Amino acid sequence: MRFVIVSGMSGAGKSTALNMLEDIGFFCVDNLPVELLVNFGEIASDRKVDVNQVAVGVDIRNGDRLFELDEQLALLSQLGIRYEILFLDANDRALVKRFKETRRNHPLAKDDRVEAGIARERTMISFIKEQADYIIDTSSLLTRELKKELDKIYIEENKYGNFIVTVLSFGFKFGIPDDADLVFDVRFLPNPYYDTELRNFTGNDEPIQRFVMDHEESRLFLEKLEDLLIFLIPRYAGEGKHHLIIGIGCTGGRHRSVTIANALYEKLKGLNYSIRIEHRDVERGTNR
Repeated sequence: MRFVIVSGMSGAGKSTALNMLEDIGFFCVDNLPVELLVNFGEIASDRKVDVNQVAVGVDIRNGDRLFELDEQLALLSQLGIRYEILFLDANDRALVKRFKETRRNHPLAKDDRVEAGIARERTMISFIKEQADYIIDTSSLLTRELKKELDKIYIEENKYGNFIVTVLSFGFKFGIPDDADLVFDVRFLPNPYYDTELRNFTGNDEPIQRFVMDHEESRLFLEKLEDLLIFLIPRYAGEGKHHLIIGIGCTGGRHRSVTIANALYEKLKGLNYSIRIEHRDVERGTNR
């Protein structure tokens, strides 16, 4: 039996993850009282029960009883019930934004600011994150991308490194992405904007890709950038970071940055991490 305990920050996507697990055949229970965890595990593991995959949501809604989780996990181990912990996380900025958009109250905020509730929650559930088998940072993940990450773990059963790398193209004229960890400026590369026959294409189109990559400096830059990132990424992962966002910027975010970001994505996707690509400004008109 595969027994998954789903936990994490409020607003990070736990309920969505449970729904996705249910869709792929898990028997799911959300917001289970901690003191019932062992009983639930015993029932689910009973051979008379026709269930081979279960997922249980356990989080801050348990209040102070959450601190009994360690005892319950120890009892599960003593009973020979193997479990794994899936932890959904997100940065404070993303969580605040989600709570404001949904107009929901944070369970620990009460009459205080959402930020205060988030800070209390991080402290209270840190012991769960430390024991997690899988940590997914959903700060900039779309719903379909979260599903892709879960499929890697629970359907494809690939080795999962708890580390997501996002290659993000953008235009400097629209601002540097607030959440970018590394930013590389490719405005020094030849600009296809000045060719009127190419202007309305983007870096997702072959004519622009050929224009940009036909220049030696583009190929050399990509080669050196790949070497740098192959050196850096494992070190970021080793420091406990779970999501690295690499920003590639040009003036308008449509041509050079998109081309280089796509090429870099192709170079990195063979690494033992989850690699994703995003183009923030590619649809913002034809400005250079």
